[in-house]
Amino acid sequence: MTSRYRYIRFFQELGISDAPLVGGKNAALGEMYQALTSQGVRVPNGFAITADAYRLMLDSAGAWSSLHTALDDLKSNDMHDLQRRGQMARQIVHDAPLPELLRNEILNAYRTLCSEYGDTISVAVRSSATAEDLPTASFAGQQETFLNIRGEDQLLEACKRCFASLFTDRAIHYRIDQHFDHFSVGLSIGIMKMVRSDLATSGIMFSLDTETGFRDVVLISAAYGLGENIVQGAVDPDEFYVFKPTLEQGYREVLRRKLGTKKLKMLYDSNQVGQSTRNIETSESERGRFCLSDSEVLTLADYAVKVERHFSAKSGQPTPMDMEWAKDSIDGQLYMLQARPETVASQAQNKVFDEYHLRGTGTLRLTGKAIGTRIGSGPARVIPTPADIKDFRAGEVLVTDITTPDWEPIMKQAAAIITNRGGRTCHAAIVARELGIPAIIGTGNATEQCRNGEMLTVVCSSGEIGRVFEGAIPFEVRHIDASNVPRTNTRIMLILGNPELAFQTSFLPNDGVGLARMEFIISEYVKAHPMALLHPDKVTDAQERADLDALTRLYPRRSDFFIERLSEGIAVLAAAFYPKPVIVRMSDFKSNEYAALLGGRQFEPEEENPMLGFRGASRYSHPAYTEGFALECAAIKRVRGKMGLTNVKVMIPFCRRVQEAQTTLETMRKYGLQRGEQGLEVYVMCEIPNNVLLIDEFARHFDGFSIGSNDLTQLTLGVDRDSELVAFDFDERDAGMKIMLKMAVEGCQRNHRHSGICGQAPSDYPEITEYLVGLGIDSISLNPDSVVSTLRRVAALEQQLVRKNETGTASLKY
Repeated sequence: MTSRYRYIRFFQELGISDAPLVGGKNAALGEMYQALTSQGVRVPNGFAITADAYRLMLDSAGAWSSLHTALDDLKSNDMHDLQRRGQMARQIVHDAPLPELLRNEILNAYRTLCSEYGDTISVAVRSSATAEDLPTASFAGQQETFLNIRGEDQLLEACKRCFASLFTDRAIHYRIDQHFDHFSVGLSIGIMKMVRSDLATSGIMFSLDTETGFRDVVLISAAYGLGENIVQGAVDPDEFYVFKPTLEQGYREVLRRKLGTKKLKMLYDSNQVGQSTRNIETSESERGRFCLSDSEVLTLADYAVKVERHFSAKSGQPTPMDMEWAKDSIDGQLYMLQARPETVASQAQNKVFDEYHLRGTGTLRLTGKAIGTRIGSGPARVIPTPADIKDFRAGEVLVTDITTPDWEPIMKQAAAIITNRGGRTCHAAIVARELGIPAIIGTGNATEQCRNGEMLTVVCSSGEIGRVFEGAIPFEVRHIDASNVPRTNTRIMLILGNPELAFQTSFLPNDGVGLARMEFIISEYVKAHPMALLHPDKVTDAQERADLDALTRLYPRRSDFFIERLSEGIAVLAAAFYPKPVIVRMSDFKSNEYAALLGGRQFEPEEENPMLGFRGASRYSHPAYTEGFALECAAIKRVRGKMGLTNVKVMIPFCRRVQEAQTTLETMRKYGLQRGEQGLEVYVMCEIPNNVLLIDEFARHFDGFSIGSNDLTQLTLGVDRDSELVAFDFDERDAGMKIMLKMAVEGCQRNHRHSGICGQAPSDYPEITEYLVGLGIDSISLNPDSVVSTLRRVAALEQQLVRKNETGTASLKY
């Protein structure tokens, strides 16, 4: 399309190939406006001032030699020198007058935009550097944006300030780090209709999980008001995950959500250019509810999928995207404001990675959101403001309220980063990921709790919650190369209960999850006893009743809280390994463990030996718990039905008798889980000698068996595995146990049922793995840290068995 302007291009005239002319940000906006508005993706209209205009302005003013004088001998690691020279460069650019031709083109294009949206339109004036949004460097946040600009005079002044912002201190330093020449980079300006999110919501989203690089989810961060608070880390936003494969199949459910505090919202304040916003505190009701409806979350996820698909097609390779969005308070619609390739998690080589393991203990000082999966330690350095960054020393732990791009020169030198405020998509989180530095954000009061010089250990290796410990606690790094691991006939599955580790763990070579522990999800995500939620009047402790009220305040029915929280935890596990099977074991708390849940004491008996008492299948049809089991079934039904994750299978623990199996399956059917319906398979734990002795009978009711070697050893040898006094007699390698294992595997083979093992034995004892492979077991489930070594061992064992069969010479002993 031929433009009638020399230095202006409207969005409908731009595509991604125009990045050298208008920068990555404007090129992407034009690409979306042209290609995706017809697919329902809303993009506000606007135009770009080309980078040629920037060069024209400096040429006309004869400013290049002055800029060289300001920058050529810059000492980039001298913060004082950087600040002084950056100020000089910005002043030079700002003082350069706009040539008359350029000035007239800007105003004429603005008037055209006013004719579309009305003379009262406000616009956003946004920088777009020609080196921006590259596949390996984002340059995000290096230049300035000016919001809520009204009228021609404000517009022209904002453009001059935008051009000058090419030389912010942070932009100068970042270009040096990325080996870009200051004078080969140009600046384009995007001028677009202002989306009035100041009285609505805005945020950031990624078309992958930012912590692990898992690509099948959309991560959305949202807060009230303008989006700058999220970028700066000034607020703890709401977070939502949507699973892309089931979304594209037509399922309309959020995978997982997390309520943020959202203590501030940014509004417009005045008409003064560059100082037009202010923060106010949100109300208690705003903090206590999500700022987006599920329907809006799914609309944004649909945008993200379409944007990623389009840009991947343009680039010829998968291109996860980093996007900004906003909701307009006037028309109520959701708009895309920016899209650029994600440049950190998507570049990770997930076949070769490091696992960090803490090798000691210490006093817990703080918790917050973990960024990355590493551990770091060093002396603390509390930095209140950017003016104090000169005090920072390499190798220290940076402790501050929030960070902005001005902090980047010292962030790369930090052993770790801790902030008071922020969410997973804030500046501190993005930069920490890019630099590979462990960070814990949103701690609340780190600057008050930490003292300069004290040693701290920052742990981000155990899931979503990051922990700060006192002292220098030793840790080790295990280098795992899963790039050339052989695949085996014996399925190698995982033992997993923590949804926070699911995406990360999914990159290990595996055939799915052989044991997903429901009780872990209940204790960590629900926290309350299901019967206490259903019958809070029976909870006698006033504080526990208050805690139950606080947990369930967002839900009209307390049962909805249990179902949603449990189903989301299960769904994250299922999504991480989709479409591989994920075998979810129904709750297997003992009565003393159930009693430890919030409100649980009123609903649990006191037993001398809970290990052999009211646990597993015996609870599910019992009047004391059957209502709780109904909630468990409802959660599974939601995951498989409404969320579309039909790779979930169900496993029944501690099923003592065949009659109990029949009763349990009938109870499940009553609560909406019919074996065989929509492909539902139901397994049983093979952990009681009776399961082995009557395996032919049990096989009539179940689709598979998973040997629980811990309980089976306990009951075969008559050893209480929790007793230190007789622990020496607990040994899964006992000859009697080998007979039990052999009978179980052969019984499954005889009845054409899946045979697996999910106990601790294969993770601990290579000889048990060798024995089971020789028996021909279908699957072995392992703790994640032993998967790679066991796969290599199993592959070698299977090769030996092949040679044995070919030669008739025994090579394995059983």
